Amino acid sequence: MQFTCNVCSARSDGPAGVDREAITCAGCGSNIRLRSLVALLSQELFGVQLALGDFPVLKQLRAIGMSDPPNLAERLAKKFDYTNTFYHQPPFFDVLNPDPRDHGRYDFIISSEVMEHVPQPLDRAFAALSALLKPDGLLLLTTPYLVDGKTAEHFPELHQYGLARAGEQIVLVNRRRDGSLELFDNLTFHGGPGETLELRVFTEPCLRKLLTAAGFTQVHIDCQQIPQWGIHYEGNWSLPIAARKGKLVAPVREIAQQYAQALWRAETAYRSHEATAADYRRYVAYHEAAEEQWRARAAELLAQKDRAEAEWQERSEWGVRLEQEKNEAIACYQAAKDSETKLASALEASRAELARLNSRRWTKLGRKLGLID
Repeated sequence: MQFTCNVCSARSDGPAGVDREAITCAGCGSNIRLRSLVALLSQELFGVQLALGDFPVLKQLRAIGMSDPPNLAERLAKKFDYTNTFYHQPPFFDVLNPDPRDHGRYDFIISSEVMEHVPQPLDRAFAALSALLKPDGLLLLTTPYLVDGKTAEHFPELHQYGLARAGEQIVLVNRRRDGSLELFDNLTFHGGPGETLELRVFTEPCLRKLLTAAGFTQVHIDCQQIPQWGIHYEGNWSLPIAARKGKLVAPVREIAQQYAQALWRAETAYRSHEATAADYRRYVAYHEAAEEQWRARAAELLAQKDRAEAEWQERSEWGVRLEQEKNEAIACYQAAKDSETKLASALEASRAELARLNSRRWTKLGRKLGLID
Protein backbone atom coordinates (compact mmCIF):
# COMPACT_ATOMS: atom_id res chain seq x y z
CA MET A 1 0.00 0.00 0.00
CA GLN A 2 1.53 3.29 -1.07
CA PHE A 3 0.84 6.35 1.08
CA THR A 4 2.07 9.86 1.84
CA CYS A 5 3.13 10.38 5.44
CA ASN A 6 1.17 13.29 6.94
CA VAL A 7 4.00 13.88 9.44
CA CYS A 8 6.93 14.36 7.02
CA SER A 9 5.20 14.17 3.55
CA ALA A 10 7.49 11.35 2.38
CA ARG A 11 6.15 8.69 0.02
CA SER A 12 6.35 5.16 1.39
CA ASP A 13 5.31 1.61 0.64
CA GLY A 14 3.80 -0.04 3.70
CA PRO A 15 1.87 -3.27 4.13
CA ALA A 16 -1.81 -3.03 4.93
CA GLY A 17 -3.13 -4.28 8.26
CA VAL A 18 0.05 -3.72 10.29
CA ASP A 19 0.20 -3.09 14.01
CA ARG A 20 -0.27 0.56 14.99
CA GLU A 21 3.22 0.63 16.57
CA ALA A 22 5.05 -0.77 13.52
CA ILE A 23 7.31 1.77 11.78
CA THR A 24 5.95 2.17 8.27
CA CYS A 25 7.21 5.58 7.06
CA ALA A 26 10.60 5.44 5.37
CA GLY A 27 11.06 9.19 5.83
CA CYS A 28 10.52 9.97 9.54
CA GLY A 29 9.92 6.51 10.98
CA SER A 30 6.36 7.28 12.03
CA ASN A 31 3.78 4.62 12.79
CA ILE A 32 0.02 4.52 12.37
CA ARG A 33 -0.52 5.91 15.89
CA LEU A 34 1.48 9.11 15.24
CA ARG A 35 -0.07 9.68 11.82
CA SER A 36 -3.56 9.20 13.27
CA LEU A 37 -2.82 11.84 15.93
CA VAL A 38 -1.76 14.35 13.27
CA ALA A 39 -4.87 13.55 11.22
CA LEU A 40 -7.11 14.00 14.26
CA LEU A 41 -5.42 17.29 15.22
CA SER A 42 -5.90 18.59 11.67
CA GLN A 43 -9.57 17.61 11.68
CA GLU A 44 -10.19 19.19 15.11
CA LEU A 45 -8.40 22.47 14.34
CA PHE A 46 -9.23 23.08 10.68
CA GLY A 47 -12.07 20.72 9.82
CA VAL A 48 -10.06 19.23 6.93
CA GLN A 49 -7.24 16.75 6.51
CA LEU A 50 -3.89 18.50 6.06
CA ALA A 51 -0.38 17.12 6.22
CA LEU A 52 1.55 18.61 9.14
CA GLY A 53 3.84 20.47 6.74
CA ASP A 54 0.77 22.26 5.31
CA PHE A 55 -0.55 23.44 8.69
CA PRO A 56 -0.63 27.23 8.99
CA VAL A 57 1.81 28.71 11.50
CA LEU A 58 -0.34 29.59 14.53
CA LYS A 59 1.97 30.64 17.34
CA GLN A 60 -1.11 32.01 19.14
CA LEU A 61 -2.05 28.41 19.99
CA ARG A 62 -0.14 27.10 23.00
CA ALA A 63 0.23 23.37 23.50
CA ILE A 64 2.26 20.73 25.28
CA GLY A 65 3.14 17.19 24.37
CA MET A 66 3.78 14.38 26.81
CA SER A 67 6.96 12.56 25.71
CA ASP A 68 6.26 12.89 21.99
CA PRO A 69 8.99 11.50 19.70
CA PRO A 70 11.32 14.11 18.14
CA ASN A 71 10.06 13.46 14.60
CA LEU A 72 6.65 14.76 15.70
CA ALA A 73 7.60 17.27 18.41
CA GLU A 74 10.05 19.26 16.27
CA ARG A 75 7.51 19.69 13.48
CA LEU A 76 4.72 20.73 15.87
CA ALA A 77 7.04 23.34 17.42
CA LYS A 78 7.41 24.99 14.00
CA LYS A 79 3.64 25.46 13.72
CA PHE A 80 2.51 26.24 17.29
CA ASP A 81 3.75 27.57 20.62
CA TYR A 82 4.46 23.97 21.48
CA THR A 83 6.61 22.41 24.21
CA ASN A 84 7.36 18.72 24.46
CA THR A 85 7.61 17.53 28.08
CA PHE A 86 8.98 14.48 29.84
CA TYR A 87 8.51 12.61 33.09
CA HIS A 88 12.21 11.85 33.62
CA GLN A 89 14.10 14.80 32.09
CA PRO A 90 13.65 18.55 31.45
CA PRO A 91 11.26 20.02 30.67
CA PHE A 92 9.58 17.99 33.44
CA PHE A 93 5.85 17.42 33.61
CA ASP A 94 4.23 15.48 36.44
CA VAL A 95 0.65 14.95 35.34
CA LEU A 96 -0.37 14.16 38.92
CA ASN A 97 1.09 17.41 40.26
CA PRO A 98 1.19 20.09 37.55
CA ASP A 99 2.16 23.65 38.36
CA PRO A 100 -1.05 25.53 39.32
CA ARG A 101 0.28 28.57 37.46
CA ASP A 102 -0.26 26.63 34.22
CA HIS A 103 -4.00 26.14 34.81
CA GLY A 104 -6.06 27.34 31.85
CA ARG A 105 -2.92 28.04 29.82
CA TYR A 106 -3.06 25.57 26.94
CA ASP A 107 -5.19 25.27 23.83
CA PHE A 108 -4.43 21.59 23.33
CA ILE A 109 -2.48 18.75 24.91
CA ILE A 110 -1.16 15.63 23.19
CA SER A 111 -0.86 12.60 25.44
CA SER A 112 0.25 9.57 23.44
CA GLU A 113 0.94 6.26 25.20
CA VAL A 114 1.43 7.88 28.61
CA MET A 115 -1.64 7.34 30.80
CA GLU A 116 -1.13 3.57 31.03
CA HIS A 117 2.11 4.33 32.92
CA VAL A 118 0.76 6.96 35.34
CA PRO A 119 0.29 5.77 38.95
CA GLN A 120 -3.04 6.08 40.73
CA PRO A 121 -5.11 8.14 41.39
CA LEU A 122 -6.04 8.31 37.71
CA ASP A 123 -9.01 10.62 38.23
CA ARG A 124 -6.57 13.22 39.57
CA ALA A 125 -4.35 12.87 36.48
CA PHE A 126 -7.25 13.37 34.05
CA ALA A 127 -8.59 16.27 36.15
CA ALA A 128 -5.14 17.88 35.98
CA LEU A 129 -5.12 17.66 32.18
CA SER A 130 -8.55 19.28 32.08
CA ALA A 131 -7.44 22.04 34.44
CA LEU A 132 -4.42 22.87 32.27
CA LEU A 133 -6.62 23.48 29.22
CA LYS A 134 -8.48 26.65 28.34
CA PRO A 135 -12.30 26.54 28.49
CA ASP A 136 -12.39 25.48 24.82
CA GLY A 137 -9.30 23.29 25.12
CA LEU A 138 -8.68 19.96 23.43
CA LEU A 139 -7.00 16.77 24.63
CA LEU A 140 -5.68 14.31 22.05
CA LEU A 141 -5.14 10.95 23.68
CA THR A 142 -3.88 7.53 22.67
CA THR A 143 -3.44 4.63 25.06
CA PRO A 144 -3.85 0.87 24.70
CA TYR A 145 -7.40 -0.13 25.62
CA LEU A 146 -9.96 -2.88 25.14
CA VAL A 147 -13.47 -2.27 23.85
CA ASP A 148 -15.39 -3.85 26.73
CA GLY A 149 -14.98 -4.82 30.37
CA LYS A 150 -13.18 -3.12 33.22
CA THR A 151 -9.73 -1.61 33.32
CA ALA A 152 -7.17 -4.20 34.39
CA GLU A 153 -4.80 -2.76 37.01
CA HIS A 154 -1.66 -4.89 37.03
CA PHE A 155 -0.70 -3.68 40.54
CA PRO A 156 -3.90 -2.60 42.31
CA GLU A 157 -2.22 -1.96 45.71
CA LEU A 158 0.76 -0.03 44.34
CA HIS A 159 2.15 2.34 46.99
CA GLN A 160 5.89 2.38 47.64
CA TYR A 161 7.57 0.43 44.89
CA GLY A 162 10.71 -0.01 42.86
CA LEU A 163 12.26 -2.19 40.19
CA ALA A 164 15.03 -4.69 40.89
CA ARG A 165 16.95 -7.19 38.83
CA ALA A 166 16.65 -10.83 39.90
CA GLY A 167 18.98 -12.87 37.73
CA GLU A 168 17.96 -12.30 34.13
CA GLN A 169 14.57 -10.82 35.09
CA ILE A 170 13.40 -7.40 36.21
CA VAL A 171 10.88 -7.59 39.05
CA LEU A 172 8.73 -5.04 40.86
CA VAL A 173 8.82 -4.87 44.69
CA ASN A 174 5.89 -3.05 46.30
CA ARG A 175 5.16 -2.13 49.90
CA ARG A 176 1.40 -1.85 50.26
CA ARG A 177 -0.24 0.72 52.48
CA ASP A 178 -0.68 -1.90 55.19
CA GLY A 179 3.10 -2.49 55.18
CA SER A 180 3.07 -5.91 53.52
CA LEU A 181 5.42 -6.62 50.61
CA GLU A 182 4.55 -7.83 47.10
CA LEU A 183 6.78 -9.16 44.35
CA PHE A 184 5.73 -9.13 40.69
CA ASP A 185 7.52 -10.69 37.73
CA ASN A 186 6.64 -11.11 34.03
CA LEU A 187 6.38 -7.33 33.76
CA THR A 188 5.39 -5.49 30.59
CA PHE A 189 7.55 -2.59 29.50
CA HIS A 190 7.07 -0.14 26.65
CA GLY A 191 10.27 0.87 24.90
CA GLY A 192 12.26 -2.18 26.00
CA PRO A 193 13.03 -4.03 29.26
CA GLY A 194 13.42 -1.69 32.21
CA GLU A 195 12.10 1.34 30.35
CA THR A 196 8.46 2.36 30.97
CA LEU A 197 6.41 -0.05 33.04
CA GLU A 198 2.85 -0.72 31.93
CA LEU A 199 0.59 -0.34 34.98
CA ARG A 200 -2.74 -1.12 33.37
CA VAL A 201 -4.79 -1.82 30.28
CA PHE A 202 -7.77 0.52 29.95
CA THR A 203 -11.16 -0.21 28.52
CA GLU A 204 -13.20 2.19 26.41
CA PRO A 205 -16.01 2.65 28.96
CA CYS A 206 -13.47 3.41 31.70
CA LEU A 207 -11.72 6.02 29.57
CA ARG A 208 -15.01 7.72 28.70
CA LYS A 209 -15.98 7.79 32.37
CA LEU A 210 -12.63 9.25 33.47
CA LEU A 211 -12.69 11.94 30.76
CA THR A 212 -16.30 12.94 31.44
CA ALA A 213 -15.67 13.13 35.18
CA ALA A 214 -12.64 15.36 34.52
CA GLY A 215 -14.80 17.96 32.74
CA PHE A 216 -14.56 16.97 29.09
CA THR A 217 -18.00 17.47 27.61
CA GLN A 218 -17.36 15.70 24.31
CA VAL A 219 -15.38 12.51 23.81
CA HIS A 220 -14.85 11.37 20.22
CA ILE A 221 -13.08 8.12 19.32
CA ASP A 222 -11.73 8.45 15.80
CA CYS A 223 -12.02 5.29 13.73
CA GLN A 224 -11.63 6.92 10.32
CA GLN A 225 -9.44 4.99 7.90
CA ILE A 226 -7.29 7.34 5.79
CA PRO A 227 -5.35 5.20 3.26
CA GLN A 228 -3.63 8.18 1.62
CA TRP A 229 -1.94 8.95 4.97
CA GLY A 230 -1.16 5.30 5.64
CA ILE A 231 -3.76 5.09 8.45
CA HIS A 232 -5.39 1.68 8.52
CA TYR A 233 -6.58 0.21 11.81
CA GLU A 234 -6.61 -3.52 12.47
CA GLY A 235 -9.59 -3.29 14.83
CA ASN A 236 -11.79 -0.93 16.82
CA TRP A 237 -9.61 -0.74 19.93
CA SER A 238 -6.73 1.57 21.00
CA LEU A 239 -7.93 4.26 18.59
CA PRO A 240 -7.08 7.96 19.00
CA ILE A 241 -9.41 9.99 21.18
CA ALA A 242 -10.35 13.67 21.02
CA ALA A 243 -11.70 14.97 24.32
CA ARG A 244 -13.04 18.53 24.26
CA LYS A 245 -14.02 20.95 27.00
CA GLY A 246 -15.51 23.14 24.29
CA LYS A 247 -15.21 23.66 20.55
CA LEU A 248 -11.63 24.73 19.86
CA VAL A 249 -11.64 27.22 16.99
CA ALA A 250 -8.36 28.13 15.34
CA PRO A 251 -7.73 31.90 14.86
CA VAL A 252 -9.62 32.74 11.69
CA ARG A 253 -7.82 36.01 10.99
CA GLU A 254 -4.36 34.43 11.16
CA ILE A 255 -5.45 31.52 9.00
CA ALA A 256 -6.94 33.93 6.45
CA GLN A 257 -3.71 35.96 6.40
CA GLN A 258 -1.62 32.86 5.87
CA TYR A 259 -4.05 31.67 3.21
CA ALA A 260 -3.64 34.98 1.39
CA GLN A 261 0.13 34.68 1.71
CA ALA A 262 -0.07 31.13 0.43
CA LEU A 263 -2.10 32.31 -2.56
CA TRP A 264 0.48 35.04 -3.24
CA ARG A 265 3.31 32.51 -3.00
CA ALA A 266 1.40 30.16 -5.28
CA GLU A 267 0.84 32.96 -7.82
CA THR A 268 4.50 33.95 -7.61
CA ALA A 269 5.53 30.34 -8.02
CA TYR A 270 3.14 30.01 -10.99
CA ARG A 271 4.61 33.08 -12.70
CA SER A 272 8.10 31.81 -12.00
CA HIS A 273 7.06 28.46 -13.43
CA GLU A 274 5.66 30.12 -16.55
CA ALA A 275 8.86 32.13 -17.02
CA THR A 276 10.94 29.01 -16.53
CA ALA A 277 8.72 27.11 -18.95
CA ALA A 278 9.13 29.88 -21.55
CA ASP A 279 12.91 29.81 -21.07
CA TYR A 280 12.80 26.06 -21.44
CA ARG A 281 10.78 26.28 -24.65
CA ARG A 282 13.32 28.79 -26.07
CA TYR A 283 16.11 26.52 -24.97
CA VAL A 284 14.46 23.56 -26.68
CA ALA A 285 13.83 25.55 -29.90
CA TYR A 286 17.44 26.77 -29.96
CA HIS A 287 18.82 23.32 -29.48
CA GLU A 288 16.42 21.82 -32.00
CA ALA A 289 17.63 24.36 -34.59
CA ALA A 290 21.24 23.64 -33.60
CA GLU A 291 20.53 19.94 -33.94
CA GLU A 292 19.09 20.46 -37.44
CA GLN A 293 22.22 22.41 -38.44
CA TRP A 294 24.38 19.69 -36.98
CA ARG A 295 22.43 17.02 -38.83
CA ALA A 296 22.79 18.96 -42.12
CA ARG A 297 26.51 19.44 -41.55
CA ALA A 298 26.86 15.77 -40.62
CA ALA A 299 25.04 14.77 -43.83
CA GLU A 300 27.34 17.03 -45.85
CA LEU A 301 30.43 15.54 -44.23
CA LEU A 302 29.10 12.05 -44.85
CA ALA A 303 28.56 12.91 -48.52
CA GLN A 304 32.13 14.26 -48.72
CA LYS A 305 33.38 11.10 -47.10
CA ASP A 306 31.46 8.97 -49.63
CA ARG A 307 32.89 11.00 -52.53
CA ALA A 308 36.40 10.74 -51.11
CA GLU A 309 35.97 6.99 -50.67
CA ALA A 310 34.73 6.64 -54.26
CA GLU A 311 37.65 8.73 -55.59
CA TRP A 312 40.07 6.74 -53.48
CA GLN A 313 38.57 3.53 -54.86
CA GLU A 314 38.92 4.83 -58.44
CA ARG A 315 42.51 5.91 -57.82
CA SER A 316 43.26 2.56 -56.23
CA GLU A 317 41.94 0.71 -59.28
CA TRP A 318 43.96 3.03 -61.60
CA GLY A 319 47.07 2.37 -59.52
CA VAL A 320 46.47 -1.37 -59.79
CA ARG A 321 46.19 -1.06 -63.56
CA LEU A 322 49.40 1.02 -63.74
CA GLU A 323 51.16 -1.59 -61.64
CA GLN A 324 49.99 -4.33 -63.99
CA GLU A 325 51.10 -2.35 -67.08
CA LYS A 326 54.45 -1.65 -65.44
CA ASN A 327 54.96 -5.31 -64.65
CA GLU A 328 54.00 -6.24 -68.24
CA ALA A 329 56.45 -3.65 -69.65
CA ILE A 330 59.19 -4.93 -67.37
CA ALA A 331 58.42 -8.47 -68.49
CA CYS A 332 58.54 -7.42 -72.20
CA TYR A 333 61.76 -5.54 -71.63
CA GLN A 334 63.28 -8.50 -69.88
CA ALA A 335 62.18 -10.80 -72.71
CA ALA A 336 63.65 -8.43 -75.33
CA LYS A 337 66.82 -8.17 -73.33
CA ASP A 338 67.03 -11.93 -73.06
CA SER A 339 66.46 -12.24 -76.84
CA GLU A 340 69.11 -9.62 -77.54
CA THR A 341 71.53 -11.48 -75.33
CA LYS A 342 70.84 -14.69 -77.19
CA LEU A 343 71.27 -12.96 -80.58
CA ALA A 344 74.51 -11.38 -79.45
CA SER A 345 75.78 -14.77 -78.32
CA ALA A 346 74.76 -16.31 -81.67
CA LEU A 347 76.43 -13.45 -83.58
CA GLU A 348 79.59 -13.86 -81.60
CA ALA A 349 79.54 -17.57 -82.27
CA SER A 350 79.05 -16.92 -86.01
CA ARG A 351 81.95 -14.48 -86.07
CA ALA A 352 84.13 -16.97 -84.28
CA GLU A 353 83.14 -19.67 -86.74
CA LEU A 354 83.80 -17.28 -89.64
CA ALA A 355 87.16 -16.37 -88.24
CA ARG A 356 87.93 -20.05 -87.82
CA LEU A 357 86.91 -20.75 -91.38
CA ASN A 358 88.84 -17.78 -92.68
CA SER A 359 91.92 -18.97 -90.95
CA ARG A 360 91.82 -22.39 -92.51
CA ARG A 361 94.43 -23.15 -95.30
CA TRP A 362 91.89 -24.26 -97.84
CA THR A 363 89.94 -21.11 -97.42
CA LYS A 364 92.99 -19.02 -98.10
CA LEU A 365 93.85 -21.12 -101.18
CA GLY A 366 90.37 -20.78 -102.53
CA ARG A 367 90.57 -17.06 -102.28
CA LYS A 368 93.81 -16.96 -104.10
CA LEU A 369 92.41 -19.07 -106.90
CA GLY A 370 89.33 -16.86 -106.95
CA LEU A 371 87.08 -19.72 -106.08
CA ILE A 372 85.53 -17.98 -102.98
CA ASP A 373 85.06 -14.39 -101.96
